[in-house]
Amino acid sequence: MYRRWPAAVWRTPRQESPTPGWPHTPPTFLLQAETDSVDNVNQSLVYYIALKDAGVPTEMHLYADGGHAFGLRRTKDPITQWLQLVETWLKTIGMISGGIP
Repeated sequence: MYRRWPAAVWRTPRQESPTPGWPHTPPTFLLQAETDSVDNVNQSLVYYIALKDAGVPTEMHLYADGGHAFGLRRTKDPITQWLQLVETWLKTIGMISGGIP
């Protein structure tokens, strides 16, 4: 679930609950490269803080390189190993018990 509002929140004082219903947001895994030329890394940081403040189970990983829309393809950048991170996280929060096929 991705909301485009974090850029606006980043530039204004934080509120206790930025959006009604946030406690019902599902657990969220955030992944971003600092070299993303489309979405500023601060947007993800603000989103992470808002999720944590709302009590939403959240995990975030930032990588120095990787650009935007790296997807599932393997590259030289470590960010392309993110699928293993998601698998571990899903096991940790009890969403899956086995490995991803």
